[in-house]
Amino acid sequence: MEKEETLPRVIWKGAIAFGLVHVPVALYSATHGAALDFDWLDKRNMDPVGYQRINKVTGKVIERENVVKGLKYEPRKYVVFTDEEIRASFPKATQTVEIESFVKAADVPLSFFEKPYYVAPINRGAKVFTLLRETLVASDRIGIARVVISNKQHLAALYPQGKLLVLNLLRWSEEVRAPKALLSLDTLSSDIALTTTEKKMAAQLVKDLTAEWDPDAFKDDFKSDIMKLVAQRVKAGKTATVSTLETDTASDSGGSGGSAEIIDLTDLLRRSLGARKLAKSGADSAPSSGKVAASVLNKRTRTAAAPTPAARRKRSA
Repeated sequence: MEKEETLPRVIWKGAIAFGLVHVPVALYSATHGAALDFDWLDKRNMDPVGYQRINKVTGKVIERENVVKGLKYEPRKYVVFTDEEIRASFPKATQTVEIESFVKAADVPLSFFEKPYYVAPINRGAKVFTLLRETLVASDRIGIARVVISNKQHLAALYPQGKLLVLNLLRWSEEVRAPKALLSLDTLSSDIALTTTEKKMAAQLVKDLTAEWDPDAFKDDFKSDIMKLVAQRVKAGKTATVSTLETDTASDSGGSGGSAEIIDLTDLLRRSLGARKLAKSGADSAPSSGKVAASVLNKRTRTAAAPTPAARRKRSA
């Protein structure tokens, strides 16, 4: 029996901002952990096995209050931070996906994409959401934006997928290895001649294996095999009972976002374009005039969604 789809939990509420236009939206996680999670058990009595904080020099267990956080800047030397100092450095939560530029989709290497979120309009944002989505489709561009989720600033790509938008968190450039070193390998640096026959045969093989993309056609064989063993052993009664532990079952809620005012869309777009022209012309004569004009327009037209608590992101094992 196929499992019924349920609406995913709201991760974040805010607005997409481009020019003077704000689109009230909600973010939903586009992925969920499906990997097998093996718990550690004491084989002598089937009690759960936990973790302890160990001093790596003495081998002794230390209490949580004696643990501090440090960043290594050279071998064996650290800069130590308090929790208060780390919290003070958290980026300010703006509840805004601030689009900074629009680029060609093909120009962003796939190695930069890290974690996708579905984006859907809320409140009265359906029309301007549709306009943004259709504009991205027609222009073959994606938005490059900054967003703060769970006290962490992210670079992100915004692109259309069907009737939705997808906000895919990107890796920062310093997190992606440059391929230049690999290009110096002998297997890649030398020119390799391919015959016409080889090219034709390879093209035919690709043609023979060409199919429509069907993600359901691909399964995790390891997980399937393990789950078959689980079903067999449960049916045969070959199971173990583990002691119950009291756990904190409290969960975070997405909260409710405030209503974002949607005023005349054509007027907002016209003012956005006007503000950009003022800023551009002002840069040649008076550097601050464009910014002042944009600020005035911004105060008159922009009404951001009310901040809501950000749900914690869970890292998959």
